[in-house]
Amino acid sequence: MRAPLLALLASLVAGPVLAQATKPPAETPTPVSPVTVMPPTQKPKVVATWPANGEAIAPGVLVLKVVFDQQMTPRDFAYGLGAGGDKLNCLKTPRLLNDNKTFVLLCTTLPGKTYAVALNPDAPGGPAFSNVAENRAEPGALTFTTGTGEPVTKLRDAIKAAGLGDLDMPVEEAPDAAQSGAKTAP
Repeated sequence: MRAPLLALLASLVAGPVLAQATKPPAETPTPVSPVTVMPPTQKPKVVATWPANGEAIAPGVLVLKVVFDQQMTPRDFAYGLGAGGDKLNCLKTPRLLNDNKTFVLLCTTLPGKTYAVALNPDAPGGPAFSNVAENRAEPGALTFTTGTGEPVTKLRDAIKAAGLGDLDMPVEEAPDAAQSGAKTAP
């Protein structure tokens, strides 16, 4: 009686092991590339600027502001000299603010000048202001003049004139070299 009981126990214990051994081998996963699918979007449109087109402003420090009607990509932009105006002296790269619709660019202006800024001035295929679906904004232009009055000399005054808050700085500070572990030349 003990022998059949032991055989039964042995088959019960070995059963799951035998069942696992008879399973077909697992299929290897098929590698796939990550894909982001964006719904179709309208071309982004400029809904506001500072200064406004045709406006006369004080000379000096200027925070040029361009606001779009939808979320934009931070590293996609193109601006240049517009027709019929003087070249604006600006930093090379605008900053996209946290609303993801507003670009700001730190510039300086001279008194008694007419400035013209072209937005997306280059031929298709080049850099351009684009939304998150990589749909390019239509080319546009902004023209404004500067008076001969008292110039704006402080960045905080230029930020206020553009209708921005203290957190809307037109430039990003570089990381501190000591904190980032970067080494400086002797």
